[in-house]
Amino acid sequence: MSAGTLRRPEALARMSEDHFDVCVIGGGITGAGAALDAASRGLRVALVERYDFAEGTSSRSSKLVHGGLRYLRQGEIRLVASALIERQRLRGNAPHLVKDLPFVIPLFGHGGKLRRGLTRAIGGALWAYDLCGGALIGKLHRRLSKEQVLAAFPTLKPDQVVGGYQYYDCQTDDARLVLSVIRTAVLEYDAVAANRVSATKVVRDSHGRVSAVRAQTAEGERLEISCRAVINATGVWAADLGDIGIRPAKGVHLAFHRSLLGIDRGSILPSPVRGRSIFVIPLGEACYVGTTDTDYSGSLDDPRCNADDAAELLGALRSATSLEVSEADVIGAWAGLRPLVADTASARTADLSRRHHVAESDGVVTVTGGKLTTYRQMAADAVDVVVKLLPRIDHRKINHRRRRSKTKRLRLRGAASPQEIQDSLESKGLPAVTARHLAERYGAEAGELADLAVDDPTLGRLLTEGLPYLRAEVVWAARAEMARTVDDVLSRRTQARHRHLAASMAIAEEVAALLGRELGWSPAEQQAGAAAYRELAAADLAGISSADPTKQPLNT
Repeated sequence: MSAGTLRRPEALARMSEDHFDVCVIGGGITGAGAALDAASRGLRVALVERYDFAEGTSSRSSKLVHGGLRYLRQGEIRLVASALIERQRLRGNAPHLVKDLPFVIPLFGHGGKLRRGLTRAIGGALWAYDLCGGALIGKLHRRLSKEQVLAAFPTLKPDQVVGGYQYYDCQTDDARLVLSVIRTAVLEYDAVAANRVSATKVVRDSHGRVSAVRAQTAEGERLEISCRAVINATGVWAADLGDIGIRPAKGVHLAFHRSLLGIDRGSILPSPVRGRSIFVIPLGEACYVGTTDTDYSGSLDDPRCNADDAAELLGALRSATSLEVSEADVIGAWAGLRPLVADTASARTADLSRRHHVAESDGVVTVTGGKLTTYRQMAADAVDVVVKLLPRIDHRKINHRRRRSKTKRLRLRGAASPQEIQDSLESKGLPAVTARHLAERYGAEAGELADLAVDDPTLGRLLTEGLPYLRAEVVWAARAEMARTVDDVLSRRTQARHRHLAASMAIAEEVAALLGRELGWSPAEQQAGAAAYRELAAADLAGISSADPTKQPLNT
C-alpha cells in the first residue's frame, strides 16, 4: 500500500481501492484510538467519520485527563485506578498535549469553623486518590490555609472559606489529542482516515460475514470499503449500528474571562443543584466552568446550552464567590453528550458508571461508554475482540505479535518536551510566547509550522490580538489535518470558539480566506463559509437569554 496521508483525495482513493482488515466507524477519541491500536499491531485499517474528527463529544469535554475524584464516592475504585494509570501513560506518550494542573478544593464553613466530618471525608478521598495512582504524577495532595486558598481563587467568599486542599490532575486539548492519535495511526502505521464520510451500510457476504462498508462523502461520492470486520465507535450513535442501549447525558460548560474569576489554577466548587460539584478551569485568558450531567432526549447532532444549564452553573458560582455573575458575563458555551451505557436501575445519569462496554455481533464490534482519559484501554479491548475474530472470518493466522496491544508506551506523533521544542524554536528567532504556544500544541511538529511562517512572514501573524493562534495554523490545518470548514479550524484545530466566541466570529472571514486559498474556494464560497460559521457559533449562546456574543470584549 502507499504511504499514509491525511490528504483527503488520496485517502478516499485508497478506501475505494485497498482491502482492509477492519473499518473503524467514528472519528472521536475512541475511534481514533482503535485505529491506532489496530494499525500498530499490523492490521490494515480504514477510519471514516461522518462529520469532522472530534466534532462530537471528543471536542466538548471538560478537557481533563484525570481519574475522576467524584467516582470514588460512587465506589468506582477500579475505574479511578485504571484512569490514573492511563493518565500517567498519556503524560509520557503525549507530553506536548497533557499538562499537569493543580486543583484547589476550598472548604467552606460558618463562623470560621470547619465541618469536621466533611474535612475528613475530603481528606480521605484525596488520600485514596493518591493511593489509586494520583501520586504517580509526582506530587501528593496537601492542606491549604484560608489565605492560600484565597490567593489562588481571590473571588471566593472570604467570610465562608476556612481552608482547603490542593491536588493534581492533567489538562489537555481534547480535539488536538484526537488529531494527534489519528495522525500517528495514518503517518506512522499506514492507516487511512477521512472525515465527512458517512457509513451507510455494513455489507455481508452469502455466509453473513462482513465484507464491506458502504459509505458516502459529503460531496455525494459513494464508496465501498472492503473489510473483514467493523469497529463501531460512534458514541451516542452506537445503537444505529450495534445492539446496545445508550443513555445520552448532556454536559455543558460556560466560558468567562479569566480575570473575572481571578483564578490561577483549577478549582472544584460545590453546586447547590443535585449535590454535584463543578470544575473551574483556566484556558489561556479565559476560564470555563462545568459540567452539568443531565438526561438528554433532543437531537444527537446538535446539543446546546439552555437557560436551565446556565442557571445551574451560574448559581454554583454565585453561591461560592462574591461575584454576581450573570448570562451577560458568558463569553462562550459548549454542550456535549456522553454515551453512557443504559442502566434502567439508575435514576440519574450522574450515577451511571463511566466504565466502557465492548460487544461483538456478526463481525461488528461496538465499543461505548468510558471517558476521554481511558480511550486507549477502550480501544485496546475493542481491537482484542477483532484480532480474535479475524481468524474465524478469513482463516488467516494472526501471529502472536498482533495479539497484544502496543499502545501502552507508544508515543504519539510530535511527542517531545515542550520546553526543548520551545528552546529550539527560539534559537531560530521565534518570539518566546509564539514558540511556547506552538510547542505546547504541536510538539516536535512545531518546526514545520514555523517554516511556513519563514516562507511567508504574513503567516507568522496572529489571527487576532488576544488569542494565541497564528495564520500559519489555518494553512497547516488544511494541508496536514484535513480541515474542510471554518468551524473545523476555529472549533477543533484551534480552541478559538471555546476561548472567546465573539473573537472567533470576528476572524471568520480571514480564516475563510486562508482556507479558501488552500482548498480552491471562490470568493463567494469564502463568504458563505464565514457566514455559516458565524451562524453556527451564535447559536451557542442563543439559549441564554441575556448573552450576546457580538458584544463581548476580547479583553477586560
